[in-house]
Amino acid sequence: MPRARLAAACLGVLAMAHAGCARDERARAAGAAEDPACACAPAQVVDPALLAFLSRARAAHHAADVALGAGDRAAAVRALEGIIAAPRPPGTPPEVAEVIADACARLAGLRSEAGEFDAAARDVEAGLELAPAPSHYQGHLYEVAGVVEERRARALDDRGDREAAAQARRRAVGLLERAISIQDQVITEALKGAPEKPR
Repeated sequence: MPRARLAAACLGVLAMAHAGCARDERARAAGAAEDPACACAPAQVVDPALLAFLSRARAAHHAADVALGAGDRAAAVRALEGIIAAPRPPGTPPEVAEVIADACARLAGLRSEAGEFDAAARDVEAGLELAPAPSHYQGHLYEVAGVVEERRARALDDRGDREAAAQARRRAVGLLERAISIQDQVITEALKGAPEKPR
């Protein structure tokens, strides 16, 4: 779920801050002079703009959930669009790019459910600009792109346009296969650094 990944990102930033504080405390306890340029200094580890952005995005996803629960898809879309349009921390840290890419994927899903297939495809393209390298987020965006084309195919079938529906299904299969390939690559790379389990 998007909120779970946002929560993990927030916890990760806070954990880095805690680690920085602990290292600084150990250095002071050992009598070492505090290095003002140390990257471990809490003021440099904790980025209030980043934390605020992540919290804002999490709140926007909650707002979208509430709107969908009330049957107000337009309000849910506006809440998610707010994540993309919000001011970003300087340099667009990786966590920010991932959160925006994830919001683009969710937007594409909502729009395609409403039959807005071209707008959904544009959401996916916007997300992919923020996820240019193989990653979970890139793979998820291709997965959503495949679902968009799958839904487009069903809509075309309902209109009796069999040829266009067949083309959309072929695009869906290609996009889903690419998503699978990307996630396989992500898993393979992760396993390279994982310790072997005892037999």
